[in-house]
Amino acid sequence: MMRTGGLITCILFFFLYLSGASAMRPVMKKRREPCKRLELFFHDIVYNGKNAENATSTIVAAPEGANRTILAGQNHFGNVVVFDDPITLDNNLHSTPVGRAQGMYIYDRKDTFCSWLGFTFALNSTEHQGTLSFIGADPLLNKTRDISVVGGTGDFSLAKGIATIMTDAYEGEVYFRLHVDIKLYECW
Repeated sequence: MMRTGGLITCILFFFLYLSGASAMRPVMKKRREPCKRLELFFHDIVYNGKNAENATSTIVAAPEGANRTILAGQNHFGNVVVFDDPITLDNNLHSTPVGRAQGMYIYDRKDTFCSWLGFTFALNSTEHQGTLSFIGADPLLNKTRDISVVGGTGDFSLAKGIATIMTDAYEGEVYFRLHVDIKLYECW
């Protein structure tokens, strides 16, 4: 049997443990500045059955009975598009590319325009060599959307951060240009 003094000591140590544990919990850090920031544009030209020489993306899967040269109705739900788009430093499609955006987007909501993005920027310029990989939801009707930067290679080895995407321009369902503001918070 434990004595009263021993019980009080145990209780005291328990409360000290709890107060120490709460003191050791992570504290919310102040928002820090990015270690690297890039602003780039990528240009997507969807194949529509007539523009094979200019197309940089194509529908590779569609809902049953849908046409793979025209995006499906009902917010394009079920379409899967693979792309290999030029990346430029400005919003001009004819500017010299600094790399390629390569990946896919999947229209994944029936009730609104939304897609899931998984892609890589492969940069090959005098300023940057390497890749950045992105993943996340893209609710297309929002003015700005944030997706995760989940890694990289070369100049961006092990990079992590946030990319804010804005639709800069679009022409029907054949062409769109995205402005991508990349803020890296882990740079090696």
